[in-house]
Amino acid sequence: MPSNNNYAVESERLEEARNRFITEIAKNIHLYNITPSAGRLYGTVFFSEEPMTLDEMSKALGMSKTSMSTGIRSLLDANMVERVWERGIRKDLYKVEDDWYKSFSNVFINRWRNATELNMSAIQETKEMLYQLRQETTFKDISKKIDTDIEKLTEAENYYHWLTDVIALFETGKIFDIVPKRRDLTKGKNI
Repeated sequence: MPSNNNYAVESERLEEARNRFITEIAKNIHLYNITPSAGRLYGTVFFSEEPMTLDEMSKALGMSKTSMSTGIRSLLDANMVERVWERGIRKDLYKVEDDWYKSFSNVFINRWRNATELNMSAIQETKEMLYQLRQETTFKDISKKIDTDIEKLTEAENYYHWLTDVIALFETGKIFDIVPKRRDLTKGKNI
């Protein structure tokens, strides 16, 4: 029969293994435009056997409830966690979004769509300025530079149209026809 001492040692090893993943998530979560502390929060909720309240998160991480609220809001915005309801519990409960593909897709779509639209707008404004200058300039070298700049901007514009098509693949889910989700064949779940 296992002793309480062995249980404590194995529990510590379990926490050490979990912390390894949580540390790496916290280091790389900036790719989702999320702070490392929210990354640690995500890892804590990820390994929780049950949905957690803000109070439970605060206690687990030794951080203020306000920090937990801010962190959970950013994770909700990124669709990395979801609010759940349980009968008889009045406080908000949170659990990790089970579909990592959905979380990544939402973050990718939001960040890249915004950046693409801003860059396309800047390209159009710059081209308009260059067309106007080309009509007004009397200098051949300036005109030649303008033509070169317009060519460069047109290539950039082509790239952003392509990126818009890539974003659409994520929005429609067609990306998974090209790059299928990995599945855990032993359980039939996505991996």
